[in-house]
Amino acid sequence: MSTKLYVGGIPYTTTENALKDAFSKAGEVTSSSIIIDRMTGRSKGFGFIEMANDAEADAAINMWNGVDFEGRKLTVNVARPLEPRAPGMGGGMNRRPM
Repeated sequence: MSTKLYVGGIPYTTTENALKDAFSKAGEVTSSSIIIDRMTGRSKGFGFIEMANDAEADAAINMWNGVDFEGRKLTVNVARPLEPRAPGMGGGMNRRPM
């Protein structure tokens, strides 16, 4: 099992420190990150937690998956590896008119 966990349903006002503090109840948190929208600077409502070992990662999933956190229900599971994307498939402002 991986020690890196995906955390969805994070309240938009939650900080990385608050998330880390909450997950530290399940064990040692080695890193925490909340994904931020580049355009708005606002949280996208999901992030990642990395636990020190598999047992603590499993404990964090059992403790937090489906649980209300600051008014939103969290989804916590093992993070999947980032899949490579084809160049230029990201959308955005670089499209040419047809």
